[in-house]
Amino acid sequence: MPGLIQVNNLSKTYDSEGVKTTALSGVSFNIEKGEFVAIMGPSGSGKSTLMHILGLLDRASEGEYFFEGKNVVELSDDELAVLRNESIGFVFQAFNLLPRTTVLENVKLPLFYSKDKKDIDGRSRKVLESVGLGHRLNFFSNQISGGEKQRVAIARALVNEPSVIFADEPTGNLDSKSGIQVMEILQNLNDHGNTIILVTHETQTAEYSKRILRIMDGKIVNDERVERRRLAGDGDLLK
Repeated sequence: MPGLIQVNNLSKTYDSEGVKTTALSGVSFNIEKGEFVAIMGPSGSGKSTLMHILGLLDRASEGEYFFEGKNVVELSDDELAVLRNESIGFVFQAFNLLPRTTVLENVKLPLFYSKDKKDIDGRSRKVLESVGLGHRLNFFSNQISGGEKQRVAIARALVNEPSVIFADEPTGNLDSKSGIQVMEILQNLNDHGNTIILVTHETQTAEYSKRILRIMDGKIVNDERVERRRLAGDGDLLK
């Protein structure tokens, strides 16, 4: 199985007016295609910094990062932007939807920046139906619930058929029922071959993954395979 992500001795140091703060220190690991990995740690542990680097939103200060065999360090900002748009999908805690725009238009947005602009409308409708929102296509994003907003965000992350989906605290703004629905969708996506990288500080959320990387003070302190938690009900919206 080819490696999707390879990280060797990755470090990140921020310099603010001469004051240096180390957010990551010598992190190394690999992630294979088809994995469901949770990066878990408390606030300030470095997990968000790590996600930003893995998601090509930031650059490391030191170390090596290979994404699909490409040496990320050697890529220009424009090349990173293209790779990020074509190969990575993001789901954020705050949803990041355009408020006075329909659900369908929110999902279509990444396709306007894609090389493949065929059937933008049809592809967007299909992914929305796959997350159970076929009946909400023409609702504005500020007319739907928090759980539905996060499902729209998942559909938007899926529409370009990315190599990996990063979910950053995806249940953080949701009630428990909506959070379970979101985790159910992420599990089903992984069951259908999607690579998921989940960032969370919650143990019960991390347990829905198959592997947990625990980070503390900028270092990986534990890397373990886990018997993932299955959700009540089949909930397989992707059949």
